[in-house]
Amino acid sequence: MDKKQVWMLILLFGVISLLGDIIYEGGRSVSGQYLSLVGASAFTVGVVVGIGEFLGYVCRLISGFISDKTSSYWFFLFLGYGLLASIPLLSISESWQLAAVFVILERVGKGLRSPVKDAVLSNATEKVGTGFGFGVLELIDQVGAIIGPLILFLLFLSYKGNPTAQEYRSSFEIFWILFVLLMVILLFTYLRFKEVIKIERGGERKKEKSLSEAFWIFCVFTFFTVFGFVNFALVGYHLKINHIIPDLYIPLLYLLAMVVDGASAMVIGKIYDRVDRKVYTLLLVPFLTAITIALLFSGNTIYTVLGMFVWGVVLGLHEVVFKAYIVDHVEQGKRGSAFGVFNLVYGVSAFSGGALTGLLYDISVDVTVWSLIVVQVIAVLYLFFSFKVIVKFNKS
Repeated sequence: MDKKQVWMLILLFGVISLLGDIIYEGGRSVSGQYLSLVGASAFTVGVVVGIGEFLGYVCRLISGFISDKTSSYWFFLFLGYGLLASIPLLSISESWQLAAVFVILERVGKGLRSPVKDAVLSNATEKVGTGFGFGVLELIDQVGAIIGPLILFLLFLSYKGNPTAQEYRSSFEIFWILFVLLMVILLFTYLRFKEVIKIERGGERKKEKSLSEAFWIFCVFTFFTVFGFVNFALVGYHLKINHIIPDLYIPLLYLLAMVVDGASAMVIGKIYDRVDRKVYTLLLVPFLTAITIALLFSGNTIYTVLGMFVWGVVLGLHEVVFKAYIVDHVEQGKRGSAFGVFNLVYGVSAFSGGALTGLLYDISVDVTVWSLIVVQVIAVLYLFFSFKVIVKFNKS
């Protein structure tokens, strides 16, 4: 592909991702409330969300490996995006059991398409800079992540802020328009690029029988640094019970982080592409994560706002640098598998780290802060002692 085709492919997938984010982020922003309205208990909601997330990460591993073995990349893309119909289908769910099935299927669809999409796009981003290419995609993604919840917010305003279950179902119907548009653009992209995109078996380096040692080192590093990255649910809980920021403004902090994530993505990508030794950019993640933890749990309003700003930058690093690093350290024919493994490691780390952080928080805020910072130090030390292996791989 020439650069014109590359950018066309990136922008088409950007629009597809944007529409997908509008649909599923919109649905996720109200799924818990809707499940409660149709009869689900708090325990049921937690179980449904947990099952959905678990299956989503397992499906990442499955689709990544199968797509590499069979070259069925487009099949998983159509299946994964097709399952986004689960969100507008919530408009016909009058029981919590049926609604729960649709909520879980949406997560399964996300899992099936994510590693495959990254593998397909990796071939294109290499031609314009892996960091910058994924940075552009992340920027467009975040626009969708903001628009989705805003659409439902505006619709709910028309219901005077307290919608009934039927009004929820009516709101979900609007996503049919976006879903059909998404599938039409995906079909156009397939017809336009199916003969152009080639996921090659191997690359310039000698073909490996398995994923490289440098990749597995990266996965262990990812586990540590993500394990110690505090989730927003706990941040919001901390801000509320300590009366640091009024409830009304806490969602705006999350919106700020999403804006920073998208706005910083291309800058982060450019920096990544210009650094000779990419491993140095990985060191930014635990360093900024530690700063984020200290600021968010400081008890100071100004520091908290600054902490959410840095939190958004860290998210951008996760989305851009992590993906670009995989592209640069895994040959083309194994990237579906690599992204599948990476996503599973990321999910397990985020889940287990979040659970432990919650337990520590009940003991002491100071214990929580210092424990999470220690985990980031471990991530840095691990990467430091693995430096020679990564450098050797880059020279091979």
